[in-house]
Amino acid sequence: MEQISIAVLMTCHNRKLKTLATLESLFKQKLTKEIALNAYLVDDGSTDGTAEVIQQTYPHVKIFSGDGNLFWNGGMRVAFSEAMKDDPDYYVWLNDDTVLEPEAFNDLLATSSELIKKGEKKAIVAGSTRDPETGDFTYGGIVKITPLLPFKFRFLQPTKLPQPCDSMNGNCVLIPRSVVQLVGNLDPAFIHYLSDWEYGLRARQKGCTVWIAPGYQGTCSLNPQSTTTAAANMSEGLKKMNQPKGLAFKDATLQPWEEWKVFARRHGGLFWPVYWLLPYRRLVWFSVLSKLGFTKNKTEGE
Repeated sequence: MEQISIAVLMTCHNRKLKTLATLESLFKQKLTKEIALNAYLVDDGSTDGTAEVIQQTYPHVKIFSGDGNLFWNGGMRVAFSEAMKDDPDYYVWLNDDTVLEPEAFNDLLATSSELIKKGEKKAIVAGSTRDPETGDFTYGGIVKITPLLPFKFRFLQPTKLPQPCDSMNGNCVLIPRSVVQLVGNLDPAFIHYLSDWEYGLRARQKGCTVWIAPGYQGTCSLNPQSTTTAAANMSEGLKKMNQPKGLAFKDATLQPWEEWKVFARRHGGLFWPVYWLLPYRRLVWFSVLSKLGFTKNKTEGE
């Protein structure tokens, strides 16, 4: 059997213990000798000693430094770019807060192999994760609810069989060389959110397919959700909205203006301007209610 090379792409910032737990699960994968793993990790300006302890514990990990302003997309772009120089057979996106099951990579590779045999030679295979405490689904594949609403998605629960989807979360994703040769790197138009979903949608536009593997491949808690009002007024809301992580409401996040415009224009079809502007009605409506005294602003949670 020919050797299969896999480049594992990660980025981190001040989450030393979580990053170490992820790396531990990565290097405990039950793989055959024919599979060679190479990890490319971007430490985006961590001040908690993340890079130093990783270098001591896993000296074979290739570490690249950021200035603290790369965020998820920027960090993953750097790791992706460095890995592309070595032209591996597969790339794996791996979040630094995702702990892999021992057979995770075998699941992804087996699914990829099965799809290739069926003629799906340019197939992205995403893994699904669940909460480490409750066991509830957290991240994985997404599918459109209806073609009439291009940005209304639902998560796809894993089953015992591979399932096609429209795009995916970037927590644990296997991407073959054939897809990267066609689609390239993550888009620099995005800073933190949207870029993983956008990559899957862009890949499908170019003739690739996106799937989820059977079962769960790891654990990952949901990102903390804001439980309080996101902004006191329009000015404050616009300022927060245009920061890399957007403006968080209790049940949704408004993305930075220009990033959402790129996403909407590229994937929203003929009526993309409507889909671009529609989410921001929440900010206008909240500002009106705030002025009328119908809302109570509190300190936003981390």
